[in-house]
Amino acid sequence: MQETEIHDLSDDADYAASQQQGSASMMQCESGKRSSSNEPEGAEVVYMKDNVTIHPTQFASERISGILKLIKQSSSLFMTWIPYKGQSTNARLSEKDMNLYTIRAVPFADVRSIRRHTPAFGWQYIIVVLSSGLAFPPLYFYNGGVREFLATVKQHVVLLRSAEHANVFLVNDFQNPLQRTLSSLELPRAVSLSIVPSTPVSGGESASQENGERTDVDVLDGSPSIRQFYRRERQKVHDPARDISMQLLEKFSLVTKFAREATSQLFWETPSNAFSLFERGSSNLSAIDSSQKPRDDVLELPVPVPPDPLELDKLSLAWGKPRQPPLGLEEWATFLDSEGRVVDSKALRKRIFYGGVEHKLRKEVWEILLGYQSYESTYAEKEYQRSNRKTEYEIIKNQWQSISPEQEKRFTKFRERKGLIEKDVVRTDRSISFYGGDGNANLSFLHNVLLTYSFYNFDLGYCQGMSDLLSPILFVMEDESESFWCFVALMERLGPNFNRDQNGMHSQLFALSKLVELLDAPLHNYFKQKDCLNYFICFRWILLQFKRELEYDQTMRLWEVLWTHHLSEHLHLYVCVALLKRYRGKIIGEQMEFDTLLKFINELSGHIDIDVTLRDAEALCLCAGENGSACIPPGTPPSLPREDGFLFNSELDDTVL
Repeated sequence: MQETEIHDLSDDADYAASQQQGSASMMQCESGKRSSSNEPEGAEVVYMKDNVTIHPTQFASERISGILKLIKQSSSLFMTWIPYKGQSTNARLSEKDMNLYTIRAVPFADVRSIRRHTPAFGWQYIIVVLSSGLAFPPLYFYNGGVREFLATVKQHVVLLRSAEHANVFLVNDFQNPLQRTLSSLELPRAVSLSIVPSTPVSGGESASQENGERTDVDVLDGSPSIRQFYRRERQKVHDPARDISMQLLEKFSLVTKFAREATSQLFWETPSNAFSLFERGSSNLSAIDSSQKPRDDVLELPVPVPPDPLELDKLSLAWGKPRQPPLGLEEWATFLDSEGRVVDSKALRKRIFYGGVEHKLRKEVWEILLGYQSYESTYAEKEYQRSNRKTEYEIIKNQWQSISPEQEKRFTKFRERKGLIEKDVVRTDRSISFYGGDGNANLSFLHNVLLTYSFYNFDLGYCQGMSDLLSPILFVMEDESESFWCFVALMERLGPNFNRDQNGMHSQLFALSKLVELLDAPLHNYFKQKDCLNYFICFRWILLQFKRELEYDQTMRLWEVLWTHHLSEHLHLYVCVALLKRYRGKIIGEQMEFDTLLKFINELSGHIDIDVTLRDAEALCLCAGENGSACIPPGTPPSLPREDGFLFNSELDDTVL
């Protein structure tokens, strides 16, 4: 396979222009010549930009402005973004809420890429993606400065333009024969920490934080942690193997972590080794790492766990109703009239909410729950709909099937999406017999539906994770056309999760933080203490709707419950709260930091009791009531479908992946 070519930024016209003025703009207020009084000793502000803004929601009144800085200490570069104080004028977004978005000193050793967006209309913005696959909210430059920002970064770290995406710049991505040789030798600390097995290391060799929002590098508080970090790094210089790689890669400004395929870390690790990149030998994990024995003169005392203010078990018994058997054929017939219309849609949705649906009924019921078929449609109307939609599907499918090899050579976007889909399809649910084995026709159907969807919704296109969402739908429908239209209907609700600016995900994570604060203040305070208020630990839960956490049949049961929108259209957020509360004692008792917490959360995969969790979520939703609804900003995905059909109509940038 031909190696993907990575181009240097020297051919970028933006950089050519910015290089002429970069020095002056990067050292405004003489910040580039001397350390700011707000920074730790030895830190040098090499770039500073005011009025850089985050948009937590679609409302202009809730935008958060702040100051963006690039700070150099020793031989490494950090980025911070701090919101201005006293700018909250909206009752829904307090100054405390705004501070949740603060970006503490993030080392560029932990940055995978920077995505630049320069729309013809509107503000330019960037998205900083971490090596873990997580991304900070978009940073909008109201007064310009993106070119100068990137030019400054390039002066201090290796910044390469991706050949696949002109506006994606890879940070410290050593894709040359020399680096591949070093990686193959597996020299200590000469390869990414994300692929090194979790082994104990001394406290003096703590790695930098994966999250990038940890207060132990808080430059605003004048913390000495940056200096401590680099004192530790200087101690490592005496490692002979590392000295070799440092000498060979000196001209590339080697940092301690190399970029990895972020989305593969997020989606494709199996439960047994998922998120192994977080299993690092950090000194703050030594207290809970069983492989590190405590000193003889230190007595470890159990950490007191604050009581659950709602007492979840009692709350679930009082508010949550027991689960019922799934809806069967005979009972289903009682909800229909003689022509096949659903007589009482509200009663049907409530019944499915408490019991789910027998598998042999799912095809017919899912079409209605997803909005592909109407509750009021007769048998004849449904069949007519299927016929028309099949014809429409074939027309869209023919658009990409008719592309000739010569056309494909000149159609970069098509080649990119097709390649991603082909790569993901062969890795999707192969342990399920429906998708198992070589030459499985169902894999071709999965491929066809995804590629056709990328033409149907060309703005959104294809992103990794979509194959996970389509898989159960095709498993139930067993038909290309019907699977496609059901998938289209599902993406009307979940599409914002895959927006390039990730606003859909960030709005849900923000709402989740408010719900936990409402329903379990001690747990919320613990997350605050551990700098986990961004709730990135729940990212995969929300993005894939718990697909990776549950057995296949349990996933289908959960999804059909969520699709009823009984009690709330955001029940999935209450499911997150229920799981966090269910394990709060272990989380707080073991004093889990972000790294170990994320590892623990993902190791819950396959160990979640879906019936208990749904009952907990129902009780929490009823208990929260209107206060819970008020925690969720309007427009937070998944939105309720409109009566006039498919609703997804938001403006999207070019596809991310």
